[in-house]
Amino acid sequence: MPFLQLNFETGGCDPELLESACFEAGALSVTLSDAADAPIYEPGPGETPLWPRVKAGVLFTAGTDRARVIDAIEKSLGSALPSHTFLELPDQVWERAWMVDFKPMRFGKRLWIYPHGHEVEAADATVVRLDPGLAFGTGTHATTAMCLQWLDAAELTDKEVIDYGCGSGVLAIAALKLGARRALAVDHDAQALLATRDNAVQNGVEAQLEIVLAQEEPRPADVIVANILALPLIELAPRFRECLRPGGEVVLSGIMKEQAQQVLDAYRTDFEMRTFATQDNWVCLHGTRRKT
Repeated sequence: MPFLQLNFETGGCDPELLESACFEAGALSVTLSDAADAPIYEPGPGETPLWPRVKAGVLFTAGTDRARVIDAIEKSLGSALPSHTFLELPDQVWERAWMVDFKPMRFGKRLWIYPHGHEVEAADATVVRLDPGLAFGTGTHATTAMCLQWLDAAELTDKEVIDYGCGSGVLAIAALKLGARRALAVDHDAQALLATRDNAVQNGVEAQLEIVLAQEEPRPADVIVANILALPLIELAPRFRECLRPGGEVVLSGIMKEQAQQVLDAYRTDFEMRTFATQDNWVCLHGTRRKT
């Protein structure tokens, strides 16, 4: 169905009060997002911070009286609404709309991520079909792309791989498509585990994939790929040592350049560490667990 969308920057408006005012005015949904490219990477425990500048996108049914909406919101807020615009959104299949800009992507020499509905053109391609749903990880972000590039270049035949913080499961699925014998997908988010299971089924690798919550203890593996954030990676260093067989490899991503040294320092005792790749402001590290 078509919609009418109200867009504006929130200014000094209290987000909860603003959302309440919009819903009272008949809104179907309220989406708050970053208005100034100021991402929040690692909030503290229990914190849910917003960006310095926040924009709101508020959906109403098509044909809603615009003047009535503004009047109702302003009465609830007790103040004038910041500068705003209305946009008419045509009818479309909204749950698939994000796929419009999601094109086949190549990582390394042979690995490709293909959205559903696209034909594979490369004859020697190793293809992962991906529909990430609500979970993070399509390969479009630099942190994921560097992990995929490492997997493409690695010798994974008959190895066991752990994808720690699996998101959509793209790294675990790619590892299996590239020759790994088994993969373990680990995440604390139930939605991510559901997306991983669905994507594994779509790629025909569900029999080789085990999916577990992060608090469960995984069995030893040959490779760990963890695309999360610097602070969790530092905390996980002892656990990753226990999860890797001697000589096993660890790939760490989600690390900003200024955080790389801290992560390296946390792993140097038990791992031979190096920088595998950098992209934009992100670093991907690779290490081998010492045998003694």
